[in-house]
Amino acid sequence: MKLLVITQVVDSQDPVLGFFHNWLLKFSSNFDQVTAICLKRGKNNLEGKVKVLSLGKEDGPSRPRYLFRLFKYIWRERKNYDAVFVHMNQEYVLLAGWLWWLLGKKVYLWRNHHSGSWLTDFAALFCQNIFCTSKYSYTAKYRKTILMPVGIDTDIFKPLESVCKIPNSILFISRIAPVKKPHVLLEALKKVSAEGVTFQADFYGDPLPSDEGYYQRLKDGVTADNLSESVRFYPGVPNTEITLLYNQHEVSINLSSSGMYDKTIFEAMSCGGLILACNRNLIGQIGKEFLFEEDDSNDLAQKLRIILSLDQVEKRKSAADLRRYTEAHHSLDLLVSRLKKVLSKPGND
Repeated sequence: MKLLVITQVVDSQDPVLGFFHNWLLKFSSNFDQVTAICLKRGKNNLEGKVKVLSLGKEDGPSRPRYLFRLFKYIWRERKNYDAVFVHMNQEYVLLAGWLWWLLGKKVYLWRNHHSGSWLTDFAALFCQNIFCTSKYSYTAKYRKTILMPVGIDTDIFKPLESVCKIPNSILFISRIAPVKKPHVLLEALKKVSAEGVTFQADFYGDPLPSDEGYYQRLKDGVTADNLSESVRFYPGVPNTEITLLYNQHEVSINLSSSGMYDKTIFEAMSCGGLILACNRNLIGQIGKEFLFEEDDSNDLAQKLRIILSLDQVEKRKSAADLRRYTEAHHSLDLLVSRLKKVLSKPGND
């Protein structure tokens, strides 16, 4: 099986999409040949393992250039792939699905998000199967959809014995945007602080240009609520540095909707940390003490107080249980094994 992968970024240092670099490495050891077309290419060590072709965003924006190169690569490499795996961006299926159909190439789309539209439905028509991790994803409704593990490289995201956790430390790591809901966490922290609980909360991430105003309002709110000594904001960090952050913090908090199933939840657990999440996919999978009601800052504050009050023995035991759950159900090895089984199956539907 020779595979063509379409993705946004191939860059091991990218703070949001750097994880996909390791996905490509794992693909290369499970498929006979892997070619990756990306919108932007950065630092990577894929030479000799994956053929990386960039549409050229690293050289400056140019939609005509992107389109020209996309179709050039699809046609030029047509004998070097049997199937196409499109990661997240349905636009590529909408643009080139017809061509892959004419070439007799099976197309598979990975799309995990609570929102979608008729364009998503139209893209699905060109796909042999669609993959997502959440049963609340927009794409979960299709008969051809297959639920998959999140895909965490547990050999990289792991506990570091040399790193000591900061007592009562809280981590929020994500793109800073309303959809990620850091404002809900700040409301909860305000309530916890008012009750005399001490903590250190670190927010890591960058906003898109359109969210700069939102980001500034968050920081202004921290100052107005007298939380400046307890809450700190940092820029996004390279993917290669995230493991250290998880290991330094006791609790990682994720507020995204159930339709998204953010990988940061599982990265944190894989690193031996505790988590608080509002994701309904986790109900019955992990202890209810690690789950709170979506958009409910009161419930989040209550659960946060409980977790911070646990003694070190209880924290270590719970962290070990969460690590084992991630290894058993959401590892990258498990994901690639299942993907390979589906993609290699003749006449699957």
